[in-house]
Amino acid sequence: MYAVIMAGGRGTRFWPESRERMPKHLLDIAGERTLIQETVGRIETLVPAENILIVTGLSHAEELIRQLPQIPPANVLIEPVGRNTAPCVGLAALHIKRKHPEEVMAVLPADHVITDAKEFCEVLPIAAEMARQGNYLVTIGIPPTRPEVGYGYIERGALRISVRGRDIYEVASIREKPPLETAEMFLERGGFYWNSGMFVWRVDTVLKAIETFLPDLHVSLIRMEKAIGSDREKEVIDREYTHIQPMSIDYGVMEKAENVLLIRGDFGWSDVGSWDALWEISGRDEDGNVASTCGHFVGVDAKNSLVHSTGKMVALIGVKDLIVVETEDSLLICKRGRSQDVKKVVDILEKKNMKEFL
Repeated sequence: MYAVIMAGGRGTRFWPESRERMPKHLLDIAGERTLIQETVGRIETLVPAENILIVTGLSHAEELIRQLPQIPPANVLIEPVGRNTAPCVGLAALHIKRKHPEEVMAVLPADHVITDAKEFCEVLPIAAEMARQGNYLVTIGIPPTRPEVGYGYIERGALRISVRGRDIYEVASIREKPPLETAEMFLERGGFYWNSGMFVWRVDTVLKAIETFLPDLHVSLIRMEKAIGSDREKEVIDREYTHIQPMSIDYGVMEKAENVLLIRGDFGWSDVGSWDALWEISGRDEDGNVASTCGHFVGVDAKNSLVHSTGKMVALIGVKDLIVVETEDSLLICKRGRSQDVKKVVDILEKKNMKEFL
């Protein structure tokens, strides 16, 4: 099969470490390798490098190619401007269609953490098997551990089939990010899963779904398909992307389609969407502190905090529940539990045109 890795986005909630020139997926914030290196490394036993496509923006392509020497440079597909995940999926599907129009493609975000790679590599082929057998859009749902308002949810429907001991369900509904009261209700009722943003389907199946539910995008994809491989490829793609309306594949297709199946993904998943999420998944010392740092950390009566330093020694005294992030030109100090608001800092910097800090 093929794998398509979506490497767009800016990771604004990981400011000041994540910047426009070096977004979250190109950083080693959760281990010795960068997030995109980890993502590619997980699937290399399942998908040959020549079948791995990465969709990214022009400003990140060079660094991405440097970090992933095993991926053919021609497999790095460049979007002229970000338009959310539906156009990204469509563009990648066109490239795969030229060689294998009925092949299965797994769609994976570039910046997620999975702690149990062995389990992941057992779930993905089963999802691919279901996608290959029929006209199915398969999604991987994560068993929720808390009433999370930062994730979308998938409601499990009737059991469709069991494959090698893994249950495959129909999907009753796909929900947008809910308020806390609704998330708590989902957890209490059971049968709801976090939407991981990982999908598996045949190329022809997803392109047909785009034609059905996103007809304007379908028209643009037809025009781009005619130009791919020609001297006009970049010109046509650039032009079409100026007209494409931003749309997620979740909202544009998955929430509307009836041929959606769900497989459970119990493999230690996190989208690492914030500094808080990094604290949650990281190993902590006896005081609950995480020192995600290239420098040094000393804590005196300091508890349940995260320190991320690119070089300086950081000391905390008599504090708790803090996030402290130090880079060469910026310092973030935030109460743990509020790191989703880091994006608001980036918004203010943009409004003030303080580009040197973006």
